[in-house]
Amino acid sequence: MRILTLLLAALASVACAQQPAKPLRVLIVTGGCCHDYATQRMALEKGLKERANVVVTHAFNPSQNTNAKFEIYDKPDWHKGFDVVVHDECTADISDEAYVERILSAHRNGLPAVNLHCAMHSYGLGKNPKWIDFLGLQTTGHGPQRPIEVVFTEPRHPITAGLQPWTTGNEELYNNVKLPRGGAIIRGRQSVNGRTDDLVMGWATTYGPRNTRVFGLTLGHNNETVADSRYLDLVARGVLWAAGKLDANGKPLPGYGPVAK
Repeated sequence: MRILTLLLAALASVACAQQPAKPLRVLIVTGGCCHDYATQRMALEKGLKERANVVVTHAFNPSQNTNAKFEIYDKPDWHKGFDVVVHDECTADISDEAYVERILSAHRNGLPAVNLHCAMHSYGLGKNPKWIDFLGLQTTGHGPQRPIEVVFTEPRHPITAGLQPWTTGNEELYNNVKLPRGGAIIRGRQSVNGRTDDLVMGWATTYGPRNTRVFGLTLGHNNETVADSRYLDLVARGVLWAAGKLDANGKPLPGYGPVAK
């Protein structure tokens, strides 16, 4: 009987090991001012699916205003069913405290996040201390659209491991009012009127009592950048890292790489 029990346990263990990993459920939030989110959200979805085992849901508001809202955030349990949220909205003039608190509460309670570009200027244009605490870095503006040299200052971090620096087309380099709460891993260098601005552009940090993983990347204004394979490599790695599915060498854990078609 003991041998039979051990055999059944071993078979069950093998069966579990052979079960495919469930795809990460990713919510991409896009909309608001100043960007071609209709195009960019699809580029993000395509890039993530080419690099990771994910299922993508969109919360998209086609409004081009700085006070655009998202219906999904009206629900107290809006976060249920998602493993990671990619915040890519641009809504500087939303200051409804209860609305913003519903977003932050989910992340304080353990929902990982990737914050891209104008998410840094949402919910108060870099002046809302609660949103800044979530982001991990404070920024309130940017310079002109010029090429940016992308420099990996922490090349051994899983998000940047093995990646090569590059120079973007015309892009916006966000200022640094308050430096990241640890974890600065990418800098941007941009020549403007004879000077070189050298600023933190990417960071990996934690938020709240559960040490929720949060990756921030201020790059990503223009469609050309968002569709760039090198940019999408960073976003995909950020998603996997935030969800705890990226190894030390920047590779997806077994079952979380791209799904063969």
